[in-house]
Amino acid sequence: MRRLFRSPVFLLGLTAFLTAFVVQSGELGTSDTTHRLQTTHSFWTSEPPVFAEEYPEFGIHGQKGKLYASYGMGQSLLMLPSDVIGTYTARLPIFRDYDATDPTVRSIVVSYSTNILVCVLTVLVCFRLLGLLGFTVNQRIAGVLALLYCTTFLHYTQNMMENNFIMLLTLTGLAFQYEWLCTGRRRALLIGSAALGANLLTRLTTGMDLLVVGLFLLLTLWFTNVRGRALRSRLVGYAKIALPVYAVFALIDRTYQYYRFGSFFNTYLQVVAREQRHLDPTLPAAYPFETPFRVGFFGALFSPEKSIFLFDPLLVLAVVIAVLAWRRFRPEIRAYLITFVLLLFAYISFYAKYTDWSGDTAWGDRYVSTVAQIVGFFSVPLLLRHRTDVGRVVWKMGIALVAVSVVVQLSSVVFWCPLERYQMETLGHPTFVVALRLKNIAAFALGKMDQWGLTNGPMKEDPWDYVHITTLNFLPFVLKRVGVATGWVVSMLTGVWFAALAFLIALLVFLRNRAIRKGFGAAEVPAISAGAPTSC
Repeated sequence: MRRLFRSPVFLLGLTAFLTAFVVQSGELGTSDTTHRLQTTHSFWTSEPPVFAEEYPEFGIHGQKGKLYASYGMGQSLLMLPSDVIGTYTARLPIFRDYDATDPTVRSIVVSYSTNILVCVLTVLVCFRLLGLLGFTVNQRIAGVLALLYCTTFLHYTQNMMENNFIMLLTLTGLAFQYEWLCTGRRRALLIGSAALGANLLTRLTTGMDLLVVGLFLLLTLWFTNVRGRALRSRLVGYAKIALPVYAVFALIDRTYQYYRFGSFFNTYLQVVAREQRHLDPTLPAAYPFETPFRVGFFGALFSPEKSIFLFDPLLVLAVVIAVLAWRRFRPEIRAYLITFVLLLFAYISFYAKYTDWSGDTAWGDRYVSTVAQIVGFFSVPLLLRHRTDVGRVVWKMGIALVAVSVVVQLSSVVFWCPLERYQMETLGHPTFVVALRLKNIAAFALGKMDQWGLTNGPMKEDPWDYVHITTLNFLPFVLKRVGVATGWVVSMLTGVWFAALAFLIALLVFLRNRAIRKGFGAAEVPAISAGAPTSC
């Protein structure tokens, strides 16, 4: 046991497990994930991927007139094992009188198992990546905790959209492909390529992630003065392994597209556009990319409702450190920042004209939040490494931004995310969503949500939504508010929840004290193979 508590990998994995456990509500978070879970269910049962009564609000017609969800299959495959377990668990006699109540037993099993698994794996991969990039163990721990508590990763650990799964696959692809660059191990390149290829099954735009990781490797080689024949040799070696893997996953995605909609070459956005124009001929010809570019582009950057700098404040710190310490960055750090900042602007630009460029009901702009996290969390280990280079003022500003980020992210999991969307229907636009969330927390704590007019308007028209929005968004409190679960069960879960929270706080204090007093040792950098860049 002592040996385990000396291992930063174990401690961070346990921290991620407890964090994900504590923030779960037992619900899937959004209707998108609910629909994806129904697709999962259709993979192994006789149920349809989309129920007929959901049309035309949801679903598009495919081959033989069958209704399908438009999404990729990635997240549905991810939820398949937990869906099987959750379905059979819900049939146990003990849940006979509860299963139809939301959150259902099935959704509780799926959300807990899937979100916790993705959270733990992402934290471990992030720790590994920072080690490959040469950060000390203490700096790596700080970076992992920054990802977990200072970026929107925490919110999407509670609300199970595709974001964190995409983050896991992207970081895994980056870490293993960079390991190949440093060591020449083909197995690492194969694993990294498979992770990036699997991203294509989740969301087609992750093809940009695939390209950017390749660009990162190329820039790293270039910045370390690898030229001519040596450069061509590394690129050919990369292509021989990565491209066939990518082709396999692209073929799987295209086969799934053909199975649903009868074409290898179109995308689900084209199918959605055709269906929606048939239902509503007045839609613009450019639908679903009819939004003026400037609205979506500058909205993602500066709007009070969706600005990436408001929901991921560490982006500001990343920019400041990059400006002040750029000349002292190692080649791979420069390559990382260049490529992922380019990816951030690529995502913003791609979705700028999309009809729901902001991601609709979400904490921040969910289409670009994953890349914002990748850039944002990186600022913390950089701040620790270059503390003397950036000066005392920037150091203090960095600490302040970390504190602000923690407040923003913790506030994001207190209530169900549609709360502010409902409120904006009466408060109007633009609304400073982060400030409104803090106001909601204060009103709830003081028992003044009604007096402050925060529970009026459309949310009262839907009793189910009203019940879920007006309670803390953690499973014991949701069950108590719904009022169907047996009292002793709610009391037991509440006790477990507070015990897990206390253990998590104690673990974070232990991590901090251990890092300050003794540290965890030096960075673990892989051995360099012949022909690998010397920066590794």
